[in-house]
Amino acid sequence: MSHDKKKEIFNDNRIEGRNPVLEVLKTDRDINKILIANGNRDGSINKIISIAKEKGIVIQYVEKSVIEKLSTTNSAQGIIADVSVKNYVELDDILNNISNNNKVPFLIILDGITDPQNLGAIIRTAETVGVQGIVIPKRRSVGLNSIVSKVSAGAVEHVSVSRVVNISNTIDYLKEKNIWIVGSDIEDGEVFYKSDLKIPLALVIGGEGKGISRLVKEKCDFTVNIPMVGKISSLNASVAGALIMYEIFRQRGIS
Repeated sequence: MSHDKKKEIFNDNRIEGRNPVLEVLKTDRDINKILIANGNRDGSINKIISIAKEKGIVIQYVEKSVIEKLSTTNSAQGIIADVSVKNYVELDDILNNISNNNKVPFLIILDGITDPQNLGAIIRTAETVGVQGIVIPKRRSVGLNSIVSKVSAGAVEHVSVSRVVNISNTIDYLKEKNIWIVGSDIEDGEVFYKSDLKIPLALVIGGEGKGISRLVKEKCDFTVNIPMVGKISSLNASVAGALIMYEIFRQRGIS
């Protein structure tokens, strides 16, 4: 394979073709998801599916036309892997790092952020205010792709991101560690700047349009809202998150 051809197949965070996908599966690089065209079930595809399932990687079956539209090489062979620009971190590693440095926990939980622009902007703000870790779900969420990296202006390299199977179970686990779960909600709860946010906490930011899911909201210890007087009834997820993150930063007296 020529150098130029290899560069095309390994384009940014997207890997195309059966052999390239097999090769990346042999490494420790994190994969956000693998797209496979419907009907592809021959030997090499079955092998990829088997390894991906063993590693807990999300597999999404799509129409062949979707693969063809996404492909930049015309050599996708019915399969594309969306590879993370940075490996994810285990949640326990984040918590141990917080404890070892005698820090008050300041985490972010993202409940269904699907827009890479929003995720990148949230990571960028999180880095500036000292957030120690961000938790995202494996499904129904954007991963750490090249767009996220670009929008974060490099902040993705300095913020630990943990990718979990179940946000609800993760919240229960964090509560066992004496971390308060604070939900950002457009209607319910206290005004965010009137709430005590100096406590050990994980701030939950909901997805675009839908906000925090019902089950996750029920698990929050309390919710906070951002007062608005204009005709628009909601804020972009990254903007709302930034306002509350900076209030946490302010209350903790970090200068």
